[in-house]
Amino acid sequence: MPNTICERNIKINIDNMWSFISDLNNWAPLVPGYEQHKMVNQKKSIWVCEGKVGSFQKTVQLTVIITEWNEPEKISFQLSSSNQMLTGNGTVCANKLSDRETNFTFSLTLHAKGLAGKMVNGSLRAFLPKLTSNFIDAMIRHMYGTKAQALV
Repeated sequence: MPNTICERNIKINIDNMWSFISDLNNWAPLVPGYEQHKMVNQKKSIWVCEGKVGSFQKTVQLTVIITEWNEPEKISFQLSSSNQMLTGNGTVCANKLSDRETNFTFSLTLHAKGLAGKMVNGSLRAFLPKLTSNFIDAMIRHMYGTKAQALV
């Protein structure tokens, strides 16, 4: 299963970071390929994204279910496409480094099934790290406005 972890140390206190990441409405639109999302309840949302992996392009509807909520440090989730051909899980973690600095980690595992699954998984392995890096950097920019200060 393709997976990736992206980590940044950023100059923002953990409470301000949690204020941003604890509201999925803040970061759902930052997902690459985002088209729309709807909150069903506090733990379940439906996201529509346009996915392009190599020459394979498709609009997918993903159900995202929060499986762990540990304020202010961790959100874990599972996701699945409406036809169950794409499944996965991920975490968003915040670890306090100091009063003004936080370690921000995002991990994601995806698994494509079906006839195209092997090809899609191979492509996901290649592009998932860049997608995740772009996503976490977009989140950081939104937390800071245009003054992102990632301490790589």
